Amino acid sequence: MRMLSCWLLLLFASGVLAESKPNVVMIVSDDQAWTDFGFMGHEVVRTPHLDKLARDSATFPHGYVPTSLCRASLATLLTGQFAHQHKICCNDPPDGVARGVMHPFIQQAPALPRLLAKQGYVSFQTGKFWEGHYRNAGFTDGMTVKGRHGDEGLVIGRQTMQPIYDFIERNKGKLFFLWYAPMMPHEPHNPPQRLLKKYVAADRPLKLAKYYAMIEWFDETVGELLDYLDKKGLRDNTLVVFVVDNGWIQETGEKRTTRGWFAPKSKLSPYDGGLRTPVLLRWPGKIRPGQRDDLVSTVDLAPTILRAAGLEPPREMAGLDLLPVATGKGKLTRQAVFGEIYEHTAKDVHQPSVNLTHRWVREGDWKLIVPVQGNSELYDLKKDPFEKVNLAEKIPEQVKRLTAVLDAWWKGR
Repeated sequence: MRMLSCWLLLLFASGVLAESKPNVVMIVSDDQAWTDFGFMGHEVVRTPHLDKLARDSATFPHGYVPTSLCRASLATLLTGQFAHQHKICCNDPPDGVARGVMHPFIQQAPALPRLLAKQGYVSFQTGKFWEGHYRNAGFTDGMTVKGRHGDEGLVIGRQTMQPIYDFIERNKGKLFFLWYAPMMPHEPHNPPQRLLKKYVAADRPLKLAKYYAMIEWFDETVGELLDYLDKKGLRDNTLVVFVVDNGWIQETGEKRTTRGWFAPKSKLSPYDGGLRTPVLLRWPGKIRPGQRDDLVSTVDLAPTILRAAGLEPPREMAGLDLLPVATGKGKLTRQAVFGEIYEHTAKDVHQPSVNLTHRWVREGDWKLIVPVQGNSELYDLKKDPFEKVNLAEKIPEQVKRLTAVLDAWWKGR
């Protein structure tokens, strides 16, 4: 009996009988507004699979990306760091500077796949990945070997889901981290005709109809992935994380008003149209489904995943562990979330501050935007969620107070 007790104790210590660590599936939508989901109240777009995921998840409707640019935002998801920390602030380096100059930034950062490998996780990169070879971020397997958007990895979702299924089959019995970041609903907006015809209407611009259809197409791929996990018996021991890399407001006119077919107050901007995203966390039996009104940031996701995997987040990660509030066993200690906006094409890849255009802070319902050049903007998001009425001149004391809060964060970075 004594020998049996010792054997059981050893098994528990080794983790065999301890609380199991989850597989992790991170689903990243690409260029989608925080409003454009059924579970967020959109009256036209159909997202039944994400709606179901939201019902089964701790849902944070007040989530934010610090930087509304895809490459910088994806790097934050992988590292739990602000752009000024990981230095991946732009999509492109200056003209004449090789893209490979930026690859050491992700190699030196506390990237999730590299850290999870310490707990025996294998990892698979699919879809968007800008940082050269997938191994630069510590993935054990992947589809991208060159970078900029994601080259061969971009077939995922739009053309096939099979590489994901093959990876999981090859690694039966192993813990895995899956990065599912298809370039959807990102342009090109070329949805299947069967979906497009649902959204074409006499009073709706065709560009908008195509964008809506792309969202439903992306939702279908999410449904396929989640159904696969269910069929393989992986649902209960998998933490599913959903987030959008940055927002998007579809431009419907004949001429572009920004770098692409998106409106000025969305992607690449300091407004909620570019920054805000719902965040979903599903881990059956561990996370309690339901809406949380806490302010959260995508810097929180890496430390949350590491804690779920039984790892201590490194000190250089800037975010909070969301598991206590997601499981209903605690509260977040923060009062505000922060961020920074940079140029699309860097002036100097080694000095992030040279490329800075705006800083911003949200505290409660108040949002302050401070540009490098020009006047600050203040919004009451409870009354004005689409930031139409700038209150900076009317409430200067609030501007002063929030500027001090923002400056304290910035100086302490």
